[in-house]
Amino acid sequence: MTAEVISIPRLALHEQVAQRLRPMLVEGRIAPGAKLNERELSGLLKVSRTPLREAIKMLAAEGLVELLPNRGAIAVSLTEEDVRHTFEVMAGLEGQAGELAAQRITPEELAEIQAMQFEMMAAFTRRDLSTYYGINARIHRAISAAAKNPVLSQVYEQVNARLQALRFRSNQDGEKWKRAVKEHEKMIEALATHDGAAMREILQQHLRNKRDVVLEQMQASSRGAA
Repeated sequence: MTAEVISIPRLALHEQVAQRLRPMLVEGRIAPGAKLNERELSGLLKVSRTPLREAIKMLAAEGLVELLPNRGAIAVSLTEEDVRHTFEVMAGLEGQAGELAAQRITPEELAEIQAMQFEMMAAFTRRDLSTYYGINARIHRAISAAAKNPVLSQVYEQVNARLQALRFRSNQDGEKWKRAVKEHEKMIEALATHDGAAMREILQQHLRNKRDVVLEQMQASSRGAA
């Protein structure tokens, strides 16, 4: 008896580069508004400029990078007005996705989200923000997928990309991070009981709280700069 050898395609080089560059933008290692220096990044990531430029284009399509004529690429930096408008849309999208997910989620999908929640809580206990945020993002995407509305999922991904870095930084305040964790526990409860109305309200309040934290951080940063 022989085992069939199945070829598993690897990610293209530019996709691998994008995977490494994405957390640098989300976690603020490349600051909002900072120019992406191709020479430095090529050396840091040990790749030529061609796959790096393709990766930057990918991240621009996701909303993490802005391409400026004759100036190259910069990490996206949102104004307070941008933040208000984007979180307003995101709250509506997450609320709708959450309500549909509570109605349509399968036992297997719920079990997977519950397992991710357990992993996320372990990261929270360790105060490992990077791992916590990665799992957190996976949970929100899984909720969106459980809504089983591909149009909603696509729009969700497009809008959420603009907010990834801000959502990451919103957990840097210990008390506010703890509140976000409590809100996630309520989300799991609402999914488990298939309570669509509760799920919509929890997610919308979760996004409003995130928005308020982000605006506080931006205003404090502006005062510090002044």
